[in-house]
Amino acid sequence: MRALVVEQLAADYAGCALKEIPTPEPKPGEVRVRVKAAAVNFPDLLQTRGEYQHKPPLPFIPGLEIAGEVEALGEGVDRFQVGDAVVGGARIGGFSEFAVTPAAGLRRKPEALSFSQAAGYGAAYLTAYVSLVRRAQMEPGEWVLVHGAAGGVGLACVDLAKVLGGKVIAASASDEKLKVLADEYEVDATVNVASGFRERVKEITGGRGADIVYDPVGGDVFDESVRCIAFAGRLLVVGFTSGRIPSISANMPLIKGFSVVGVRAGEYGRQFPEKGRENQEAIWRLAEEGKVKPRVDAEYALGDWRAAFSSLADRKVIGKSIIRPDLG
Repeated sequence: MRALVVEQLAADYAGCALKEIPTPEPKPGEVRVRVKAAAVNFPDLLQTRGEYQHKPPLPFIPGLEIAGEVEALGEGVDRFQVGDAVVGGARIGGFSEFAVTPAAGLRRKPEALSFSQAAGYGAAYLTAYVSLVRRAQMEPGEWVLVHGAAGGVGLACVDLAKVLGGKVIAASASDEKLKVLADEYEVDATVNVASGFRERVKEITGGRGADIVYDPVGGDVFDESVRCIAFAGRLLVVGFTSGRIPSISANMPLIKGFSVVGVRAGEYGRQFPEKGRENQEAIWRLAEEGKVKPRVDAEYALGDWRAAFSSLADRKVIGKSIIRPDLG
């Protein structure tokens, strides 16, 4: 089979190569999936440089999220049959024609989603759900300021917040991206962070500020968010795509009465397994009912993996970039 293999950790994907390798056989409890779609996520890019917390031994095939069809079953697997459409995956292995993964990490693909939509759905919407429902305990009618609103996890938050009855302020440095969000997701307001956003958010919310700030960006965006959050607000720390991990003086949340809340969706499920299962059921039920709108920005052939990676690294994406091994 063809697969993208990381042979050494290096900048600019210099250690990655598209290779022909033996098709893997599933072990007991595993399933071999014919990959129809694999989502490109920032952790995938970081893994090629050894900068992500999970560091698989070399060589390895990156790709955390996949959707496809069951092609072979390992011993003891009775949840699926050959030909079933499934979605899920593990920490590696997705950027290939076939992927072997534990059966426990797969679920049936919702009919309402295409393979490409399904591949990019799970991690982003789980992050949004844990953020808004578990950590922020969002109430209908609250103002939700979403930074990086056009990215994978940002757009999932925009979509889910609207489903949950929130009033969404989509934030981005691109007017073009903000127009797409206004047209396709009917957000309540938009702000371009390139020219500052504190006063605009205050104006939109009638002087109160945002009840919830969803921040996967960090850096200057975090700093300014502190200045436009409402009393009793929740500032959700989701990530640091800006590259700078910000800090805050303790007197700020004291004086303004807001909370700084860390979000690690996967770890939340590991710490609270029952709630973790409830979270998973909740997001996939929304997908099955057609209540959410995961957006695929572009699909790339496996041979065009570098362009797919660059689309994410250069922040050109609105939603998700997908690698489809069956293209080209």
